[in-house]
Amino acid sequence: MLLVIDVGNTNTVMGIYDGSQLLKDWRIRTERNATEDEFNLLATGLFVRGGMDPGHINQTIISCVVPPMVTILNAFCRKYLGHAPCWVDAKTAGGMPILYSNPAEVGADRIVNAVAAFHKYDTALIIIDFGTATTFDAVSEKGEYLGGAISPGIMISSEALFKHASKLPRVELFDPPETVIGKTTGDSIKAGIIYGYAGLTDGVVRRMSGEMNTSPKIVATGGLARLMADVCETIDEVDSTLTLEGLRIINERVKREA
Repeated sequence: MLLVIDVGNTNTVMGIYDGSQLLKDWRIRTERNATEDEFNLLATGLFVRGGMDPGHINQTIISCVVPPMVTILNAFCRKYLGHAPCWVDAKTAGGMPILYSNPAEVGADRIVNAVAAFHKYDTALIIIDFGTATTFDAVSEKGEYLGGAISPGIMISSEALFKHASKLPRVELFDPPETVIGKTTGDSIKAGIIYGYAGLTDGVVRRMSGEMNTSPKIVATGGLARLMADVCETIDEVDSTLTLEGLRIINERVKREA
Protein backbone atom coordinates (compact mmCIF):
# COMPACT_ATOMS: atom_id res chain seq x y z
CA MET A 1 0.00 0.00 0.00
CA LEU A 2 1.03 3.60 -0.62
CA LEU A 3 0.99 6.31 2.04
CA VAL A 4 0.64 9.83 0.65
CA ILE A 5 1.25 12.88 2.85
CA ASP A 6 0.77 16.55 2.02
CA VAL A 7 2.21 18.85 4.70
CA GLY A 8 0.79 22.36 4.71
CA ASN A 9 1.51 25.22 7.08
CA THR A 10 -1.74 24.67 8.99
CA ASN A 11 -2.90 21.14 8.20
CA THR A 12 -1.36 17.86 7.09
CA VAL A 13 -3.45 15.57 4.89
CA MET A 14 -2.68 11.85 4.67
CA GLY A 15 -4.17 9.05 2.63
CA ILE A 16 -3.59 5.36 1.99
CA TYR A 17 -3.94 3.91 -1.50
CA ASP A 18 -4.27 0.34 -2.66
CA GLY A 19 -3.37 0.68 -6.31
CA SER A 20 -5.45 3.59 -7.63
CA GLN A 21 -8.11 3.29 -4.90
CA LEU A 22 -8.02 5.73 -1.99
CA LEU A 23 -8.91 3.60 1.03
CA LYS A 24 -8.80 6.20 3.81
CA ASP A 25 -7.77 9.81 4.28
CA TRP A 26 -7.23 12.08 7.29
CA ARG A 27 -6.62 15.77 8.01
CA ILE A 28 -4.58 16.70 11.10
CA ARG A 29 -2.85 19.82 12.42
CA THR A 30 0.72 20.33 11.30
CA GLU A 31 2.90 20.05 14.42
CA ARG A 32 6.35 21.46 13.64
CA ASN A 33 7.78 20.50 17.03
CA ALA A 34 6.70 16.85 17.07
CA THR A 35 9.26 14.05 17.09
CA GLU A 36 9.13 11.07 14.77
CA ASP A 37 7.93 8.99 17.74
CA GLU A 38 5.07 11.37 18.50
CA PHE A 39 4.06 11.48 14.84
CA ASN A 40 4.09 7.68 14.78
CA LEU A 41 1.74 7.50 17.77
CA LEU A 42 -0.73 9.81 16.07
CA ALA A 43 -0.48 8.24 12.63
CA THR A 44 -0.64 4.66 13.84
CA GLY A 45 -3.71 5.48 15.93
CA LEU A 46 -5.45 6.88 12.87
CA PHE A 47 -4.41 3.94 10.71
CA VAL A 48 -5.64 1.34 13.20
CA ARG A 49 -8.94 3.09 13.87
CA GLY A 50 -9.42 3.31 10.12
CA GLY A 51 -8.87 -0.43 9.72
CA MET A 52 -5.49 0.00 8.04
CA ASP A 53 -2.46 -2.13 8.93
CA PRO A 54 0.70 0.07 8.93
CA GLY A 55 2.73 -3.06 8.24
CA HIS A 56 1.26 -3.19 4.74
CA ILE A 57 2.56 0.28 3.81
CA ASN A 58 5.58 -0.29 1.58
CA GLN A 59 5.83 3.11 -0.14
CA THR A 60 5.48 6.73 0.98
CA ILE A 61 5.46 9.95 -1.02
CA ILE A 62 5.40 13.38 0.59
CA SER A 63 4.88 16.98 -0.51
CA CYS A 64 5.94 19.45 2.16
CA VAL A 65 6.12 23.25 2.46
CA VAL A 66 7.22 23.19 6.13
CA PRO A 67 11.01 22.57 6.30
CA PRO A 68 11.10 21.33 9.95
CA MET A 69 8.69 18.53 9.01
CA VAL A 70 11.12 17.05 6.49
CA THR A 71 13.42 15.69 9.19
CA ILE A 72 10.49 14.45 11.30
CA LEU A 73 8.77 12.58 8.47
CA ASN A 74 11.96 11.21 7.01
CA ALA A 75 12.83 9.70 10.40
CA PHE A 76 9.26 8.41 10.87
CA CYS A 77 9.28 6.58 7.52
CA ARG A 78 12.70 5.05 8.00
CA LYS A 79 12.18 4.05 11.65
CA TYR A 80 8.57 2.84 11.63
CA LEU A 81 7.73 2.00 8.00
CA GLY A 82 11.13 0.61 7.03
CA HIS A 83 11.72 2.68 3.91
CA ALA A 84 12.80 6.15 2.80
CA PRO A 85 10.03 8.41 1.47
CA CYS A 86 9.92 9.98 -1.97
CA TRP A 87 9.85 13.79 -1.80
CA VAL A 88 8.01 15.87 -4.39
CA ASP A 89 9.78 18.75 -6.12
CA ALA A 90 10.01 20.20 -9.62
CA LYS A 91 12.19 17.26 -10.75
CA THR A 92 9.71 14.59 -9.65
CA ALA A 93 6.88 16.33 -11.52
CA GLY A 94 7.88 14.07 -14.38
CA GLY A 95 5.98 14.85 -17.56
CA MET A 96 4.84 18.36 -16.57
CA PRO A 97 7.17 21.15 -17.74
CA ILE A 98 7.50 23.85 -15.07
CA LEU A 99 7.70 27.24 -16.83
CA TYR A 100 8.58 29.23 -13.71
CA SER A 101 11.75 31.33 -14.00
CA ASN A 102 13.18 29.11 -11.26
CA PRO A 103 11.22 25.82 -11.11
CA ALA A 104 12.69 25.04 -7.67
CA GLU A 105 10.68 27.93 -6.22
CA VAL A 106 7.32 26.30 -6.95
CA GLY A 107 5.77 24.80 -3.83
CA ALA A 108 5.45 21.02 -3.85
CA ASP A 109 1.72 21.24 -3.13
CA ARG A 110 1.18 23.45 -6.18
CA ILE A 111 3.03 21.00 -8.42
CA VAL A 112 1.02 18.09 -7.06
CA ASN A 113 -2.31 19.87 -7.63
CA ALA A 114 -1.34 20.80 -11.19
CA VAL A 115 -0.27 17.26 -12.06
CA ALA A 116 -3.45 15.75 -10.62
CA ALA A 117 -5.80 18.23 -12.26
CA PHE A 118 -4.28 17.89 -15.73
CA HIS A 119 -4.19 14.11 -15.44
CA LYS A 120 -7.88 14.08 -14.50
CA TYR A 121 -9.32 16.79 -16.77
CA ASP A 122 -6.80 16.94 -19.67
CA THR A 123 -7.49 20.57 -20.53
CA ALA A 124 -6.31 24.08 -19.70
CA LEU A 125 -6.87 24.73 -16.01
CA ILE A 126 -6.72 27.15 -13.14
CA ILE A 127 -6.43 25.33 -9.82
CA ILE A 128 -7.35 27.26 -6.67
CA ASP A 129 -6.19 25.88 -3.33
CA PHE A 130 -7.91 27.49 -0.35
CA GLY A 131 -5.34 26.72 2.32
CA THR A 132 -3.13 28.75 4.64
CA ALA A 133 -2.42 30.77 1.51
CA THR A 134 -4.87 30.93 -1.37
CA THR A 135 -2.96 29.84 -4.46
CA PHE A 136 -3.94 30.07 -8.12
CA ASP A 137 -2.04 27.84 -10.55
CA ALA A 138 -2.37 27.95 -14.33
CA VAL A 139 -1.86 24.90 -16.56
CA SER A 140 -1.86 25.13 -20.35
CA GLU A 141 -3.74 22.88 -22.77
CA LYS A 142 -0.40 21.15 -23.39
CA GLY A 143 0.01 20.29 -19.71
CA GLU A 144 2.60 22.97 -18.92
CA TYR A 145 2.72 24.59 -15.50
CA LEU A 146 2.59 28.28 -16.45
CA GLY A 147 2.80 29.91 -13.03
CA GLY A 148 0.23 31.50 -10.79
CA ALA A 149 -0.66 33.84 -7.97
CA ILE A 150 -0.51 33.66 -4.17
CA SER A 151 -2.63 35.65 -1.73
CA PRO A 152 -3.05 35.46 2.06
CA GLY A 153 -5.46 32.70 3.02
CA ILE A 154 -8.94 33.38 4.30
CA MET A 155 -8.17 32.27 7.85
CA ILE A 156 -4.92 34.28 8.00
CA SER A 157 -6.75 37.44 6.95
CA SER A 158 -9.53 36.74 9.41
CA GLU A 159 -7.11 36.25 12.29
CA ALA A 160 -5.37 39.53 11.43
CA LEU A 161 -8.73 41.33 11.54
CA PHE A 162 -9.72 39.82 14.89
CA LYS A 163 -6.29 40.54 16.36
CA HIS A 164 -6.00 44.17 15.33
CA ALA A 165 -9.64 45.32 15.60
CA SER A 166 -10.27 44.79 19.29
CA LYS A 167 -13.99 45.67 19.26
CA LEU A 168 -14.89 43.22 16.50
CA PRO A 169 -16.14 39.80 17.66
CA ARG A 170 -14.59 36.58 16.40
CA VAL A 171 -16.95 34.77 14.01
CA GLU A 172 -16.95 31.29 12.53
CA LEU A 173 -16.78 31.00 8.75
CA PHE A 174 -18.78 27.84 8.21
CA ASP A 175 -21.37 29.38 5.90
CA PRO A 176 -21.98 32.74 4.22
CA PRO A 177 -24.64 35.18 5.41
CA GLU A 178 -27.76 35.39 3.26
CA THR A 179 -26.98 38.93 2.11
CA VAL A 180 -23.85 40.96 1.51
CA ILE A 181 -25.43 43.83 3.44
CA GLY A 182 -25.08 42.46 6.97
CA LYS A 183 -27.63 43.45 9.62
CA THR A 184 -25.40 42.48 12.55
CA THR A 185 -21.71 43.01 13.19
CA GLY A 186 -21.11 39.25 12.95
CA ASP A 187 -22.89 38.98 9.60
CA SER A 188 -21.09 42.08 8.34
CA ILE A 189 -17.73 40.50 9.16
CA LYS A 190 -18.71 37.21 7.53
CA ALA A 191 -19.98 39.04 4.44
CA GLY A 192 -16.81 41.08 4.12
CA ILE A 193 -14.53 38.08 4.48
CA ILE A 194 -16.44 35.47 2.48
CA TYR A 195 -17.88 37.64 -0.30
CA GLY A 196 -14.70 39.70 -0.33
CA TYR A 197 -12.65 36.59 -1.01
CA ALA A 198 -15.18 35.51 -3.62
CA GLY A 199 -14.53 38.79 -5.41
CA LEU A 200 -10.78 38.29 -5.10
CA THR A 201 -11.07 34.75 -6.44
CA ASP A 202 -13.27 35.63 -9.39
CA GLY A 203 -11.14 38.67 -10.22
CA VAL A 204 -7.87 36.74 -10.27
CA VAL A 205 -9.42 33.88 -12.26
CA ARG A 206 -10.78 36.24 -14.92
CA ARG A 207 -7.47 38.07 -15.29
CA MET A 208 -5.52 34.80 -15.49
CA SER A 209 -7.98 33.38 -18.05
CA GLY A 210 -7.47 36.50 -20.17
CA GLU A 211 -3.70 36.09 -20.07
CA MET A 212 -4.04 32.42 -21.03
CA ASN A 213 -6.18 33.35 -24.07
CA THR A 214 -8.50 30.42 -23.45
CA SER A 215 -11.39 29.32 -21.23
CA PRO A 216 -9.72 27.10 -18.63
CA LYS A 217 -11.58 24.76 -16.33
CA ILE A 218 -11.56 26.15 -12.80
CA VAL A 219 -11.00 23.55 -10.08
CA ALA A 220 -10.98 24.34 -6.36
CA THR A 221 -9.47 22.30 -3.55
CA GLY A 222 -8.44 22.84 0.07
CA GLY A 223 -10.30 23.07 3.35
CA LEU A 224 -12.57 26.00 2.41
CA ALA A 225 -13.13 25.07 -1.24
CA ARG A 226 -16.72 23.92 -0.78
CA LEU A 227 -17.69 27.10 1.07
CA MET A 228 -16.10 29.35 -1.54
CA ALA A 229 -17.52 27.42 -4.49
CA ASP A 230 -21.01 28.32 -3.24
CA VAL A 231 -20.31 32.06 -3.45
CA CYS A 232 -17.83 32.34 -6.34
CA GLU A 233 -19.02 32.75 -9.93
CA THR A 234 -16.07 31.15 -11.69
CA ILE A 235 -15.42 27.81 -9.93
CA ASP A 236 -16.50 24.84 -12.05
CA GLU A 237 -15.67 21.98 -9.72
CA VAL A 238 -14.55 21.16 -6.18
CA ASP A 239 -12.09 18.28 -5.83
CA SER A 240 -11.29 17.65 -2.18
CA THR A 241 -8.83 14.79 -2.79
CA LEU A 242 -6.94 16.45 -5.65
CA THR A 243 -3.64 16.73 -3.76
CA LEU A 244 -3.69 13.13 -2.58
CA GLU A 245 -4.43 11.92 -6.11
CA GLY A 246 -1.57 14.02 -7.46
CA LEU A 247 0.83 12.39 -5.03
CA ARG A 248 -0.30 8.94 -6.17
CA ILE A 249 0.17 9.88 -9.84
CA ILE A 250 3.65 11.30 -9.26
CA ASN A 251 4.63 8.20 -7.30
CA GLU A 252 3.59 6.02 -10.25
CA ARG A 253 5.72 8.14 -12.59
CA VAL A 254 8.71 7.93 -10.27
CA LYS A 255 8.39 4.14 -10.11
CA ARG A 256 8.21 3.83 -13.91
CA GLU A 257 11.30 5.99 -14.38
CA ALA A 258 13.34 4.26 -11.66
